[in-house]
Amino acid sequence: MNPIRIHRHELTLQPESSRVIIRPFIPDESLITTIIGRALALTDEEVEFQLSSVRREFNDRHFDIESILMHHFGIVERHIFTQRPMSRERQLLIGALFSGEYALESAAIFNPSMVPHPDQSGLPEGAQRFIMSLRATGEGHISSIEFRAGTISAEGRITLDPVSRFVTEPEIIPDPRYQKRRFCIKLHEMDCENAHVTAVMATLGEQFTRSDLNKSVGTVRHETVPASHELTRTLESIQWLADSNYEVRFSEKLAISERIIFPVSPNETKGIEDARFVRFEDDDGTVIYYATYTAYNGHDILPQLIETTDFLHFHILTLNGDAVQNKGMALFPRRIGGRYAMLSRQDNENLFIMFSDSPHHWSEPEVILRPCSMWESVKVGNCGSPIETESGWVVITHGVGPMRKYCIGAVLLDLDDPTKVIGRLADPLLCPEGKEREGYVPNVVYSCGSMLHGDRLILPFAVSDHSSAVASVKLEDLLSALLQQDSQPVA
Repeated sequence: MNPIRIHRHELTLQPESSRVIIRPFIPDESLITTIIGRALALTDEEVEFQLSSVRREFNDRHFDIESILMHHFGIVERHIFTQRPMSRERQLLIGALFSGEYALESAAIFNPSMVPHPDQSGLPEGAQRFIMSLRATGEGHISSIEFRAGTISAEGRITLDPVSRFVTEPEIIPDPRYQKRRFCIKLHEMDCENAHVTAVMATLGEQFTRSDLNKSVGTVRHETVPASHELTRTLESIQWLADSNYEVRFSEKLAISERIIFPVSPNETKGIEDARFVRFEDDDGTVIYYATYTAYNGHDILPQLIETTDFLHFHILTLNGDAVQNKGMALFPRRIGGRYAMLSRQDNENLFIMFSDSPHHWSEPEVILRPCSMWESVKVGNCGSPIETESGWVVITHGVGPMRKYCIGAVLLDLDDPTKVIGRLADPLLCPEGKEREGYVPNVVYSCGSMLHGDRLILPFAVSDHSSAVASVKLEDLLSALLQQDSQPVA
């Protein structure tokens, strides 16, 4: 086994069922009118009594419950069959009938990634503030993105900021903007190219809003008579793509732990999985945080991209290119030779690398790592974005071996030409031990992103798809072990 000493910190993140949001709870269409009818039949006094009960039980569990209930009332308002004026109290009660709490992390909080916080002000010398993203999973195995903030002291002690029991979804920006070129490229990849697409896109500028697109779609639909199956399919595809690219914004009053990115678009209805965040610094010194994640709708997976500069305003975008497939895409933290670089796993077995002039379009992946040792003999993949050191790019990897056991390893890529593997650990860096073996998916340790702090690599990791922990290792020891290992050929 590796002589590298791994330090497991006394820090564990366990799922908390008390962290809840309010989601729409809409039954079959045939029942909506019946339920509304029961609320309409109540006297004003009965409405006040029932609403008081709701307020008493749920007000202190949410920041602003009434605005959410009014929003859910708006969802079913078209089913109301009376023209009589309706009090706000009755509207709120109807909203409550079509609402339900959802425990975001009742099943698991796992697959963490870790990046330096955008705000490093006011810290003691040698300390560093961080943001950790986590995959939270609740009822129905729906996954979302949660956040934690914390500090690493100069001596390497890790503390998390207090975690609020309140969780809030962001505002969805109602009229997001799109880039015409990217939009058309994605339509092409979707095999959606015909005269109807040309007609819709012809009137739009190089940048356009959702309202611009809706207007153009409406014009084409109105002017194309009779409406064919091809027209219907084409316009549905355009709307689907628009829905898959959106913007959300949190109030700056919310603490990091109070922010939750819950599935929004149709392609992620069953979850936002395994976000790999990275602090990306461009050649001109500007900084943006990217994250790749897997959108899942219950049948298909779709790699997506998140962009943010402040963890308040997030752009969610589809990725383009024939290499955008499978899971585990991880962006390098800077350009290499003027181009963006990304690790990926197109075939569910090997580790690939690819380069692009844009972070949104990826093609021509090249294998750089194949399974070698028995502990990774089923498949290998990355555990987040590469980490730059003077000796090369450290890539934390995961390998799957006998009995579907997941372990974490490491490889070293050449700094100037990361297609070259210059070091590779023969043995795992971290394996599930003791109670770490028990969970929703047993015998698994897994990470979505590490970070450097002084002379140590800080490695947050998931424990058997249930909870999360943190380990660290001296960078000098890791690099020494990697450089002593003969690099393994990819073939």
